[in-house]
Amino acid sequence: MENRLEVKKAIIPIAGMGTRFLPISKVLSKEFMPLLDKPAIQYIVEEVKNSGIDEIIFIISPKQKVILNFFKPDLEIEKILVKRKKEALLKELKDFEAMFSGIKFSFVVQKVPGGDGHAILQGAKYVKNEAVANSFGDDVFDSETPALLQLVNIFKTCGAPVVGLKRLPREKIPAYGSVAVEKIANNLYKIKKIIEKPQPNEISSDFVIVGKHILTPEVFDYLKKAKPGKKGEIILAEVFDKMLDEGKTIYGYELKGEWLECGDKLKWIKSFLYMAMRDKRYKDEVKQYLKTIK
Repeated sequence: MENRLEVKKAIIPIAGMGTRFLPISKVLSKEFMPLLDKPAIQYIVEEVKNSGIDEIIFIISPKQKVILNFFKPDLEIEKILVKRKKEALLKELKDFEAMFSGIKFSFVVQKVPGGDGHAILQGAKYVKNEAVANSFGDDVFDSETPALLQLVNIFKTCGAPVVGLKRLPREKIPAYGSVAVEKIANNLYKIKKIIEKPQPNEISSDFVIVGKHILTPEVFDYLKKAKPGKKGEIILAEVFDKMLDEGKTIYGYELKGEWLECGDKLKWIKSFLYMAMRDKRYKDEVKQYLKTIK
């Protein structure tokens, strides 16, 4: 039973078209939009590793090529830095490579966009009869305990799917996945209902689902049987709701930490500024500069 509660793999779906970032997303995938001096995807992979997970399955589109090389050593650049005696930069690059040396990376191509649930399902061949973490490529968390590790710890106790939750003002909830919940412990809830992009009268709590989950083999069974919805897509939240309708148990955990969304331009700008104001290298000068803007 203990082995079944170990989470050693993570799926990271990044095959979306990134239309909210056009025109830059024509050439640069949104997960490579920088938060200070690191792309968003690097924060997410660091979180995965710091959560004790050592295998990552990226779900990518046919056009995405940058991700294939980003986490690999680049011997050509290293040779140039050695030749030019750029010791500090070489050390920085070596430290970056060492950070991810213990992680196994796999890549699965989602040939045709079919929703986040369809994307996750593409990673099923790398997932046996085991639980797996899932983290979307545009949700970054600034927290003492990595967000995924918080969910892993809950899963080890309950042995059922766990979704990350955060509170939002009611007026913002219709843009997210809303949940009805029953509180069972501090920060821990049993999910009763999920409504994707609810109408105001359908909102029953101030929680929304964030892009962090622990998925069990049963979730994949439901994904395999799921039919595309009204938009022709398989949506993970809708599959979760189907499970709830059939009496399955899903837990929600209110994640501790700051949720930095990078799903559209304005959210990315706010997340960038948050990181700038939290970084001791930049915060004082950035703070002074912002005061000069009128």
